[in-house]
Amino acid sequence: MDIMNILLVGVGGQGVILASEIMCTAAHHAGLDTKKSEVHGMSQRGGVVTSHIRYGEKVYSPLIENGQADIILAFEAAEALRFCHELKPDGILFAIPYSLVPPIAGKKLRYPDKPLEQVEAKVKNTIIIDATEIAASLGNIRLANSVVLGAMAPYSGIDDEHWEYAITKLAPKKTGPANLQAFKRGKEIVKDAVI
Repeated sequence: MDIMNILLVGVGGQGVILASEIMCTAAHHAGLDTKKSEVHGMSQRGGVVTSHIRYGEKVYSPLIENGQADIILAFEAAEALRFCHELKPDGILFAIPYSLVPPIAGKKLRYPDKPLEQVEAKVKNTIIIDATEIAASLGNIRLANSVVLGAMAPYSGIDDEHWEYAITKLAPKKTGPANLQAFKRGKEIVKDAVI
């Protein structure tokens, strides 16, 4: 397979790092060379968190070149807007319509108006998934990231068995079955998507 470049973006506390660990474990379990690089910033205070993930037959660098992401997973709306320029022209951006103004910003930061509408105007292949609402319907809003991973999985080049292995291995033990259910629900959401 060609090298796949996936960028995860969000803010501290959203589980971006765990989602990236699941993705890397799934790719590695599939026998792919996998590299990852993270930026935590002030993640414990609601700051930006990003994770670059690259996998394929042979990967030499963990960093995605500017504008070369095949997929972006945005767990927060303004971060989707901030990083959408990193996507290839034919790439896909998955976004959760969740807004969180970082508490560390104070009055100097102006949160963008309708950030996901701006993203859709810039990115041809934008899929907005109300993963928080879906997770709530499953009984736990913390399942939102598994919903997004499920929606992205059909475009990842990684078979479901590897995703299921990674989720079972890394999700908190008591939530493993619920995370698998959330992952499957995410896959169902995009089965009719035309990209």
